[in-house]
Order: sequence, then C-alpha cells, then structure tokens
Amino acid sequence: MTKLLFKYAAVFFTVFITFLLLCSPLFAQTYAFSSEESVVGMDQNHVVADRESLIEIARKYGIGFNAIHAANPSLDEFLPGSGAEVFIPTSFILPDEKKNSIVINLSEMRLYYFFSKGKSRYVSTFPIGIGTELANTPVGVFKVTHKTVNPSWYVPPSVQKERPELPKVVPPGPENPLGTHAMRLSSSTVLVHGTHRPYGVGRRVSHGCIRLYPEHIPQLFRIVPIGTQVFIIQQPVKVGQRFGRVYVSVHDDDHLQGFNYLSAAIGQLKQKNLLDRISTDKLYDAVEHKSGYPVDITE
Repeated sequence: MTKLLFKYAAVFFTVFITFLLLCSPLFAQTYAFSSEESVVGMDQNHVVADRESLIEIARKYGIGFNAIHAANPSLDEFLPGSGAEVFIPTSFILPDEKKNSIVINLSEMRLYYFFSKGKSRYVSTFPIGIGTELANTPVGVFKVTHKTVNPSWYVPPSVQKERPELPKVVPPGPENPLGTHAMRLSSSTVLVHGTHRPYGVGRRVSHGCIRLYPEHIPQLFRIVPIGTQVFIIQQPVKVGQRFGRVYVSVHDDDHLQGFNYLSAAIGQLKQKNLLDRISTDKLYDAVEHKSGYPVDITE
C-alpha cells in the first residue's frame, strides 16, 4: 500500500511540475519526465475562428504544419471553416533520451532538448522545418560550436545559382532567412536558426538547416550551451508508455521509401518488453493511419 501511494505521489508531483513549467513564459513546451513515463503533454481541441487557417492554429499551439495536417487530414489548410473543431496533437512520445543533449527527429520534424536540474529531468520540445529532398538535413552526431545573435546570412553558392538576384551577404534584419538567432553545428553546413517565414515550420523547405519559429529560437538559444551534443535521427515510429498504458506514434515519412512501419513498431515493443500488453488490431490501425501523435494501443 505504501509503495502504491508513493507511486501516485510521484506521478502527481511530475504532473504538477509540468503544469508549472507549461505556464511559464520561458519555454514553448517543457515537461518533467521519468524513465518509466516516456509520453508527455496532453492533446487539445480548438474551435476555428473566422478566417483562421491551420497554419496559424499550429503556430499558436507550438506545433508544425506537418503535425496539425496529419492529425486533421480532412480539413483544408487555408480555410478549415469557421466553427470547425481541430484536434491539436500536443502530446509526444519522447525519443530515447540522450542526457543534456538535443535530439532532432527528422521524420517527426521536431527537436527535443533534454536537460537536468538537480535530480529532476526535463525536456523542452519545438517544431522545426528541415531540408528538402534535394538538400536533406544530414543524420548523425554533432555538437553546437557557435552561437550568434542577429546573424548575417552568407548565401551559399548553391542558393546563389538558384537566385542570382541575392547579395553574397544578407545583413541582420526582417528579410534575413536566419532570423534573430543561429547556432552552428560541427557540420559546417548545418545551422539551427530562426526564420522570417514561419509557415515553413513543419515542412521540408530549407537547404539542409533546421528552422524554428521566431518566438522559439531565442528560448532554445538561451538554454543550450556551446558544446551540447546534437543527435539528428530519422525515426518515424516511436513507442512509449504512461500510467501503465502503451502508446505508439507513427509519422508518415515519404523520404523513407519501402520502410516497414509495422516491423519497426513490433521491434521496439519487443525491445521494451511491451508486446504482450498491446492490441494487435489497435497497432495495425495506428500504423495504417499514421496520425503522427501518440495512440493508445493497450490491450
């Protein structure tokens, strides 16, 4: 009985701390978590106001266009309809934690920054825009090597060839594609930066760099020290659990031709010793729909 009370007290404390952090203006979405609970956040619903687009709604709730579109495939991105109800996917299955590091999941178009305060662990998460098919954001392990406020954009030769009207250097200002802050990774061609075109967050639009909303990049910039490791991964399927329930999130990544989503999910369930606790029908349904948010597949 004592152990049970302790467990529920720990869960309540985690939820309470998460609530306090979510109410703080310092972070877009920050959560306390434990090794046993790998699903964070809560989904929401939003009623569309007059002339409101899915792009605007996504930004309001700190998600990318990819996430809101996958969760509401029947709604038009520009004119969803006044009074329509939009499902807001603001719960997340955490990628495997890398302590005090950034994990960027290209399939999900989302960045996770794991950090600790005392004995407690937290994660701040942000939607991102990534490279196009012709200029993929590279996967691998990197480090944050430089941080710059009000960066100048030195136009790469490939971009100059596409847009010869551009100057060789774009100074800081409202037309600078890097936005107000930039962090360079140990791969000299990759930056994590803001943007002057926020509608590109949650899309494959960049020349390989990683874009954040203008209001998010200063927050991430402030809390990430130079030297932080950055793991860029491509993981379209994630498995986690919360409050004894098992969840899977499946992201439709059309850059992974022939990828077996079902096999990937089963492999992770086996690895985490969760396969005997799930409903096969629920798993098949989650894989088929690829909604991009955590789906309860508990038997």
